[in-house]
Amino acid sequence: MVIAEACYELTSKFPREEMYGLTSQIRRAAVSIAANIAEGYGRDQTGMYIQFLRISMGSSRELETLILLAQRVGISSDAAKGAAVLSKCAEVSKMLRAMIRSLEAKREQS
Repeated sequence: MVIAEACYELTSKFPREEMYGLTSQIRRAAVSIAANIAEGYGRDQTGMYIQFLRISMGSSRELETLILLAQRVGISSDAAKGAAVLSKCAEVSKMLRAMIRSLEAKREQS
């Protein structure tokens, strides 16, 4: 959720003509990270939870790509905020990977 909040703040400064382009894509990818974790947890099945965690990890990678693109084409002018989002994405991806491995190990033991 912290990533999504940061992305909303970052994209609020994007040009108006990007509202339906990178702004929208960045916001959707950011929201998707937390939403898929929650949805997977709510499914109450380990296999489904793992699948949703993988989708969440994909959204994190997608978000990284979109932030980098926004920086490369000059849409994102706040390098510090972009770097902070990228750092959080890397951190969340590591946590998701660890969680997936842990859940897979537990599932194999049972």
